[in-house]
Amino acid sequence: MQHMKYQTLLYYCYSHIADAEQFAADHLKFCKSLGLVGRIIVADEGLNGTVSGTPEACKAYMEAIHADERFAKTEFKIDNVEEPSFIKMHCRYKSEIVHSGLRDNSIINPNEKTGKHLEPVDFMKMKDDEDVVILDVRSNYEHNLGKFKNAITLDIENFRDFPEKINELAQYKDKKILTYCTGGIKCEKASALLLHHGFNDVYQLHGGIIKYGKEAGGKDFEGKCYVFDNRIAVDVNQVNPTVVSVCYNCGTTTPKMINCANPECNEHITQCDACGEELQGCCSVACTTNPRKRPYDGTGYYVKVPQPVGKISLV
Repeated sequence: MQHMKYQTLLYYCYSHIADAEQFAADHLKFCKSLGLVGRIIVADEGLNGTVSGTPEACKAYMEAIHADERFAKTEFKIDNVEEPSFIKMHCRYKSEIVHSGLRDNSIINPNEKTGKHLEPVDFMKMKDDEDVVILDVRSNYEHNLGKFKNAITLDIENFRDFPEKINELAQYKDKKILTYCTGGIKCEKASALLLHHGFNDVYQLHGGIIKYGKEAGGKDFEGKCYVFDNRIAVDVNQVNPTVVSVCYNCGTTTPKMINCANPECNEHITQCDACGEELQGCCSVACTTNPRKRPYDGTGYYVKVPQPVGKISLV
């Protein structure tokens, strides 16, 4: 087996940051000084990040985060990878660390009230009970690639569409609702919103699909898990894996996910290799004619300007 030279860290932390905009600028410099690449969102409510680099750089980063009392409880999900999972380092200030459109702390405050956190093994034990409903709170392109067996999915393009879908779930108010997402961050807000709307028995998968794969073998997670980095999709299930996603164009079963080669479309779709070749990585014939169409290299992932990784500078 090839030795994995890099690591990718996935994490979030809801904790108030007083001058979040300045923090974001300083934190970007700090990450670059460690030679990390990745994407971090900073908001007044906390941090949400995926960073990638050498094991030494990742260790230094985790130690620095844990040394800050605001983020001392942060949990990191660590993947060993062959290549860094990003090309550049971004750290940006935004209004929320996961965009829900709900900024009223009296409705949603993940530090005060959320669904009960279920560890992966406990989630696995509970998920098939008769009085349980498993709820996927992610977007269409994510759950189309993979989801828990028997999970309810919502027709949403972005998490900010979740609040308006709550009424569709009213029939499940007398059941135990088990929410899940990629790493746990969306469930903090989704479960709080469900509680606010009168759902009494709400749980969330602690650490999300990624932690479930690591600690519970990924049992009954069908397909792959979409991730927000160069890898696009990762395997989760080591117990009873299946492929559930189908090609957007021809309907053949395929686990491969791409971005449309037309940058003005950039749609996330699952596409088989044959259709990828035929349509040059586009989602439709119409997109192949766009003058800005990017060259298709078979991956369907497009990056901007590369940046060297792993060189720790002391500047």
